[in-house]
Amino acid sequence: ENISDFSVNITDCTQVVVPEEVFFTVAAAGILENLLILIAVVRNKNLHLPMYFFICSLAISDMLGSLYKTLENIFIILCKMGYLTRHGDFEKKLDDAMDSMFILSLLGSIFSLLAIAADRYITIFYALRYHNIMTLRRALVILAIIWVFCAGSSVAIALFSYEAATVIPFTILFPLMMFFILCLYIHMFLLARSHAKKIASLPSSTVHPRANMKGAITLTIFLGVFLCCWAPFVLHILLARFCPHNPYCACYMSIFHVNGTLIMCNAIINPMIFAFRSPELRSTFKKMFHCSR
Repeated sequence: ENISDFSVNITDCTQVVVPEEVFFTVAAAGILENLLILIAVVRNKNLHLPMYFFICSLAISDMLGSLYKTLENIFIILCKMGYLTRHGDFEKKLDDAMDSMFILSLLGSIFSLLAIAADRYITIFYALRYHNIMTLRRALVILAIIWVFCAGSSVAIALFSYEAATVIPFTILFPLMMFFILCLYIHMFLLARSHAKKIASLPSSTVHPRANMKGAITLTIFLGVFLCCWAPFVLHILLARFCPHNPYCACYMSIFHVNGTLIMCNAIINPMIFAFRSPELRSTFKKMFHCSR
């Protein structure tokens, strides 16, 4: 709040405020949509595959992001009404818990996307050995390692967020992981066509190259949406940490609420992509809503 007030004094940029009703509506929609993804995967045994478990991990991360913004708005409303103070011990712990939830959502999304990208890579280039390489047990172990690491990292970063030694690795991790995933996708698309033709030429092959490439395209869309929704907020964190009193930085930070809304929009867009690109999920949703026999 102090940074926001200071930015108004040194810049001509007015604070852009998103109505609280919009926040709660978008957050509730994101939580419900991702909850539907989880229920669909649990109910349909055909979806009990490593790829869909990684998708569930991404859905949980999106739900945490929406829940974080919801709790943060409730916290701000209570502060404005005078029920909470910004400098109390309980409020400080509550703020650290919400920051930890935000970081957990961000790290969970990054590593879930990385796991999905690796799964698609194995599907395309090691299709005949995919079920031996990516077993259900290994997928669960990978997810357990991811969430234990993300939970520990989120708590450590939230507690020591004012230390440069903590902030710098966190800010480096985001572009580094995105760059790695991007390189992985570029490598896949450069080699996928020729490799898919070799697989399709095998008489015993049950692999469908078009389906694999469709999966790669879908996950590329996920990556693009993730970058568009999360990058502005991560940039806000960097500017607030390293140049809070610069007029240009302060002007950008005046759209804080818009950047927060973009995070929750990511939680809404991802399930729509799942439903649009996956026939199996569409069929499951229809059965869930009694739209088909």
